Amino acid sequence: MSEHVLPESYHIDHILDALEQQGFAIVDDVYTPHYCQNLQEECTSHLNQFREAAIQHGVVSRIRSDQILWIDESFPCAQQHLQNLKQLSQHFNQNFFLGINEVEAHFACYDAGQFYARHRDNPQAKNDRIISAVYYLHDTWHADWGGQLHLQDKQQHWHILQPKANRLVLFQSDLLHEVFIAQHQRLSITAWLRCSRLIE
Repeated sequence: MSEHVLPESYHIDHILDALEQQGFAIVDDVYTPHYCQNLQEECTSHLNQFREAAIQHGVVSRIRSDQILWIDESFPCAQQHLQNLKQLSQHFNQNFFLGINEVEAHFACYDAGQFYARHRDNPQAKNDRIISAVYYLHDTWHADWGGQLHLQDKQQHWHILQPKANRLVLFQSDLLHEVFIAQHQRLSITAWLRCSRLIE
């Protein structure tokens, strides 16, 4: 099995059950250490190209303070991760009839003191984002470094999810969530599985 392909331990039934019951799923130890290192190097070697994040139509908002770099064909390692998310999308479509047909993603960097205030990725169904996916790139993470994902599930219960290295968090894009203030550089790939509607 190739090192950047989803492992057999990546239990799709667990993911589907968790998404259906809670609206989110956590998968740990997603990739091999070698592929993780390649992804991290691809991200960190372009940190000088990151720009202050905007939330809509290029407008920078004070509700977030991270920097991002959109992923395109010039990032082959990250593109493989996006291909894996597309494979997952097929399972989501088969089981939940979501109609996902596109994945968009960017690298995200939260330096010490940075955060993302409470929000929804798809508020009131105003965009095509169906499932959000956050993959954590850093080598290690300690609880006192902050940067946790604070997420409200389908039953409106709140969860604090640690940004553990090599962890993937999948959640419905309409769920309320935030990123607590980081005390250490926090690196991730944030992706959205979208249902883009063709205009005739």
